[in-house]
Amino acid sequence: MASQPTKSSNASRYLFLFLIGLVIGIIGVVMVLRAIEGRKTWQDHFPEASMRVMDAHVAELRASVAANRCSATDVLPHLQTLRYLANDPELAFPGLKDDERFTRHASELRARLDGVLATPPLGCAGAEAALKQVGEACKACHQDFRG
Repeated sequence: MASQPTKSSNASRYLFLFLIGLVIGIIGVVMVLRAIEGRKTWQDHFPEASMRVMDAHVAELRASVAANRCSATDVLPHLQTLRYLANDPELAFPGLKDDERFTRHASELRARLDGVLATPPLGCAGAEAALKQVGEACKACHQDFRG
């Protein structure tokens, strides 16, 4: 009896094609998700960054007061940096630069910092008063625009 050649099953071919399709599909999904994530990373980080830097300097001032380190060399650099950063709210939030309330709050913050720097705090009581003035200006703006 002559042996007949066995027909190979097409199942292995179909499995191979299925696995290739699965790998290509996974690669496509990863590429799409990275493209979507990439769009998010191109957002403007300046507004959040400027607020974080201001917050960090306020926190350092509070820490100096709490540690009773209130000499001019401990306090003035933070106050000066806050004043420099106070020039930027209209630039950092371009959608609000035409809002009268926003520009008034920004001007008030600059005026308070100018007043504090005109007569720098010489002790912790003065530094606390300066922090209170800056905090009130920040709080007023945040109440109107942060919610």
